[in-house]
Amino acid sequence: MTVFGFHANHEQAAPRRLLQDVRAAERAGFAAAMCSDHFAPWSRRQGHSGFAWSWLGAALASTGMRMGVVTAPGQRYHPAILAQASATLAQMFPGRFWMAPGSGENLNEHVTGDQWPDKEDRQLRLQECVEVIRRLHRGETVDHRGRVTVAQARLWDLPPEPVPLIAPALSRETAARSASWADGLVTVNQPVDDLRAVLEAYRGQGGTGPAVLQVHLSWAPTRAEAERIAVDQWQSNTVPRQQLADLARTEDFEAASAGAGLDEVARAVDVSADLHWHAQRLADYAALGFDEVYLHCVAQDQGPFIEAFGREVLPVLAELTADASA
Repeated sequence: MTVFGFHANHEQAAPRRLLQDVRAAERAGFAAAMCSDHFAPWSRRQGHSGFAWSWLGAALASTGMRMGVVTAPGQRYHPAILAQASATLAQMFPGRFWMAPGSGENLNEHVTGDQWPDKEDRQLRLQECVEVIRRLHRGETVDHRGRVTVAQARLWDLPPEPVPLIAPALSRETAARSASWADGLVTVNQPVDDLRAVLEAYRGQGGTGPAVLQVHLSWAPTRAEAERIAVDQWQSNTVPRQQLADLARTEDFEAASAGAGLDEVARAVDVSADLHWHAQRLADYAALGFDEVYLHCVAQDQGPFIEAFGREVLPVLAELTADASA
C-alpha cells in the first residue's frame, strides 16, 4: 500500500515552526516525512531557509517517522561531509533515513563563489560524489581526484545498513541516467503522461527501489483562498525548467516569474478547496506506481492543512489505495 507522507519545506517556515509542523503531521496520521535543503528561498514572500541537517536530527529524535532529504553534493557540500552527516543520522536512527543527492541549483550553490558548471558537468560530478559517499559508508579510506577531490577520508561511525540514495529527477533523461546508480527515484507532480514517462524511463533502464512523488498542492476552506495562497507562495516556481537550475538569486526567480498568474501556477500546484478532489487526485498519482507520496501544501500556515487532511483525506486514501492493491 502507498505510504503518504508530509513534506517539510524549509523555504516557507522557520525551523522551530517546521519542527512543530512535522510533529503535528505525525499525530494527524502522516506516515513519513521528507524535507528540502536550500540556502535561500525562491521568493522573499517565502522568506525562510533553515539548515536542513540540524533540523533533521531534531525531527527524527522527536518523531517516529522515517525521513528523507533532497540535497546536492559537490559544491556547497563536500561529498565526504554529506557522507558523514548521513551516516550519523542513520547510525542514530537505523532504517529511518534516506537522502536524494541531486545535481543542485545555482540558487543554493553560488555562495561558494565557484563557477556554476553546465548540466553535463553537474551530472558527472554527482556520479562521482555518489560513489565517494557509498565508499565512505562502506568504511573505506577514500582518495579521489576528479570533479571533486577527496584525500584520505574515512568515516569512524558507520551506518548499520547502507543509507538509501534516491535519485531526484524531473525529466525522462535524468531518470534514465540515474538508474545506473540510484536506490530509488523521487520526482514532483506534473502531467500524468509525463510522470508515467519518467517512471518508465527509470524502470526501463533497470532502475530499482521505491518510486517517490512529491506533490505540491494548495488547499483552503474556499477556492479563492486556495488560489490566492498558490499564487502568492508558488509564483516564483513557475520559471521554465531550463532556467530553474541556473538562476542565482531569490530576486532572479522573482524577476523571471513576474506576472505569472493562476494558470501558470496551477501547472505546478494542484489547487482546490475540495478535500475529496484532493484525495482522488492523490490516489490517481499512487496508481501510476508510486510507492511513497509526500504532500506539500504550499501555504505557510500548515495547521489547517494538517488537520483537514489528517481527518478527511488520509483515511480516504487508505481505503482507495487498499482497494487498488487488492
